[in-house]
Amino acid sequence: MNAGSQSNPSDAAPTAPEPQLTASERNQPYRLAVVSLGLAALVFAAFQPAFDNGFVGYDDPDYVTSNPTVQQGLNWAGIKWAFTSTEAANWHPLTWLSHMLDVQMFGLNPAGHHLTSVLLHTLSSVLLFLTLRLMTGATWPSLIVAALFGLHPLRAESVVWVAERKDALSTVFWFLTLLAYAGYAQAPAAGTRKVKTCYALTLLSFVCGLMAKPMLVTLPFALLLLDFWPLKRFQQSKLTSLLLEKVPLFLLSLASCVVTFLVQRTAGAVNEYMSPGYRLSNAVIALTRYLGKMFWPTDLAFFYPHPNKWPALLVAGAVVLVAVLSVLAVRLRQRDPALLVGWCWFVGTLIPVIGLVQVGQQSIADRYTYIPSVGILIAVIWGMGALASRVPQSSTALGVVAGVAALGCLILTRQQARVWQSTESLCRHAIAVVPGNYLAHDMLGAALEKRGAITEAMRQHLLALEIKPDYADAYNNLAVALQRQGQPAKAVEHYQRALQLRPRYPEAHFNLAVALENAGQFDNAVTEYSRAVAQRPNYADAHYNLGLLYGRLGQLDKAVVSFQTALRINPNLAEAHNSLGVVYDRMGQLNQAIQHYQQAIMVKPDYPRAHFNLGVALTRIGQLNVAAHAFETALRLKPDYAEARTNLAAVRAAMNPMATPKP
Repeated sequence: MNAGSQSNPSDAAPTAPEPQLTASERNQPYRLAVVSLGLAALVFAAFQPAFDNGFVGYDDPDYVTSNPTVQQGLNWAGIKWAFTSTEAANWHPLTWLSHMLDVQMFGLNPAGHHLTSVLLHTLSSVLLFLTLRLMTGATWPSLIVAALFGLHPLRAESVVWVAERKDALSTVFWFLTLLAYAGYAQAPAAGTRKVKTCYALTLLSFVCGLMAKPMLVTLPFALLLLDFWPLKRFQQSKLTSLLLEKVPLFLLSLASCVVTFLVQRTAGAVNEYMSPGYRLSNAVIALTRYLGKMFWPTDLAFFYPHPNKWPALLVAGAVVLVAVLSVLAVRLRQRDPALLVGWCWFVGTLIPVIGLVQVGQQSIADRYTYIPSVGILIAVIWGMGALASRVPQSSTALGVVAGVAALGCLILTRQQARVWQSTESLCRHAIAVVPGNYLAHDMLGAALEKRGAITEAMRQHLLALEIKPDYADAYNNLAVALQRQGQPAKAVEHYQRALQLRPRYPEAHFNLAVALENAGQFDNAVTEYSRAVAQRPNYADAHYNLGLLYGRLGQLDKAVVSFQTALRINPNLAEAHNSLGVVYDRMGQLNQAIQHYQQAIMVKPDYPRAHFNLGVALTRIGQLNVAAHAFETALRLKPDYAEARTNLAAVRAAMNPMATPKP
């Protein structure tokens, strides 16, 4: 062919024919979809009893039921707060936003909040199946691991407890990160668009996960494990290059660790009184306890207290068991690499919560097994698969064992979900299965006190103090019960004891201030309210009570500041709007008073006192028709409201002074 001549299509080299997919390959996406839907239905059914549960008194008030910002639903102010707040001793903005979204959609109906958590957990189970299937190509082992993960009773705490939404949400991002990383690792060549996109999605999912719960800090190490098996990237790349590509992930983990430690230490959540030796022994014991609960998930409780000391023989046995399992995993790494990966996943992802840095009062917690359990399941299921390949005709038997295990887990999980039905059911179960459970006794006492069973409530608080004499919460809650029983002097004594044990205790300062104010010790009450708001600046109730007390003392300017602060924290606090209106009324600023009475009514339309106060203020500025309507509304809401009836009669007389009385 001469230069410059045009080519003839018939001269082109023949192209290779498109590979023809088999019928099985064409149907594979449909089969995966059907299997995924079946898995989702099974997991959803396991947690269906949660929809009949209410909120519980264990952290749910902090996250939802008593959190004024969350209760406003999604708005710009709430979004800003979510990204700047360190409330609940954590920085997890996406978790806060998920709770706000629930309130936006469901209000304070607990069924809706439980539905969100169950759907998130169901999604995680399906994502785990798809991720393992993509990485290994093995459908049945992947399905069994995902099913046992989704159905295991240890999941109940993370899924059924509304305040633990951070577990369910962050784990969705954990598996999304793994899925994106699998796409990155299995892409055909570096530098392609798919590689860059998958890497960017890996980073994005990881960042979102960290913003839901810092538990994900170990994820970069988990990716290295997956590089060893099943991705087998160690055979293609040097360790140095595998580490270098994960530098951004490691830096994000480091930043999250620093932020989390500082936030938790500032909030007083880090317990530094435990010796390093005890923390180390408890960590080793905890590993074995978690293993035991994975294989025999009974006597589960929301709280497991620390013993005074672990027996040396028990610690030695735990060390031997962990060492033997570790040596076996290393020795068998070439023949059964899933054993090493699964064991290292289990131990490594537990490190942040194993108690080496003790956060909280628990020795172990079921929720901490949420992600680590996947490692044990991988090791066991792939180990059984390897055994089946070497032992003829054992596959059926192993399949039956897996099916029975899944069915048993489903039954136990439905039972455990019902345990979380209420604070009382949760605490009574914990007391029954974990002797010496002082937190459960104290929480049960608080729940009983709220429904008026004061004598039984006090007995529970005293039992908590008998087990743990230095328990500040029990002293505070016992004082609340004493106060309700009409023993204010003893209540003050117990509030003060609680504060001796824990000086930074805003609830106890608030409760002591109420008791002192009722006793007429106004100056001391001001001091205690002030300490409460200094220790918790967003304590709306304390700001409100302080405003009431300032108003009572005639310090109106200070009262205005306190009420305004309370309303800045919780704009839906109708009582604060009404009380601020009263203060403005006393200061002669009637227009501002009327505005706040009206805002109180907007927030709480069935608030007779606000309607009455509005009527009084409107009468003073001569708007008699509107004032009469306000008094009529107050009377409709409260028919025995004598002051409203008197003022309404006076307004009507003023509106029609020439009317002749009827006989």
